[in-house]
Amino acid sequence: MIQQLLAIATEAAYAAGKVILEVYGSDTFDTQQKADESPVTAADKAAHAVITNYLTPANIPILSEEATHPDYSIRTQWEYFWLVDPLDGTKEFISKNGEFTVNIALIHKNKPIAGVVYAPVLGDLYYGSEETGVYKNNHLITPLEKRRSLQELLDSSNITIIASRSHLSAETKDFIAQFSNVRLTSMGSSLKFMLLLEGKADLYPRLFPTMEWDTAAAHAILNAANRGIYHTNVKDELTYNKANLANPYFLSY
Repeated sequence: MIQQLLAIATEAAYAAGKVILEVYGSDTFDTQQKADESPVTAADKAAHAVITNYLTPANIPILSEEATHPDYSIRTQWEYFWLVDPLDGTKEFISKNGEFTVNIALIHKNKPIAGVVYAPVLGDLYYGSEETGVYKNNHLITPLEKRRSLQELLDSSNITIIASRSHLSAETKDFIAQFSNVRLTSMGSSLKFMLLLEGKADLYPRLFPTMEWDTAAAHAILNAANRGIYHTNVKDELTYNKANLANPYFLSY
């Protein structure tokens, strides 16, 4: 079942990427401000419509950033659901740096079990699950070696840490200052997690607000490759379909 659903999500991501690129190449993005003051464009809305059309026939509930969110009393009845960010990295989209993605995750009992992360401009498609393995552009990615503990990273003489290009908070700077001989790298959207997946970075601290749809697809992919997204206590991984859809601060490695 997972393989079939992952195939559907992959098709949906590709199709969404196509309409996103159409807007990306146009003269206007029709940018508006949402209630939380984050930007939304015609591309976000068009991608949401396309993804919904692809996923609906599977008869699994859909929770998308760009749609009305059902009440928690309804969501608690969902064993499975799709968690979607039609365009992750809207600021990157507006600035035209190409570092934005389509994120589609399948959640089962509050855990992400399959995910698709597609970067339309870069042409990179990441997808996978523990059942199917993880792929980039249809090439299997070998699972990473056992992850090092946070203490081992602190003791390391040379590590690469991912810092958000758009949201580098004071808390994040203070956290990074604990490490010696750090090389900082940055990337937009869920592509930051894919740097971990590809062994191009060791740690991604996010001490700044995010939402469940920002992390779920990448989380499923990382879990299938021996990595995760943890609370700052580094004991528990993030969970999904909470009453409040905001994520806590986290460390991914």
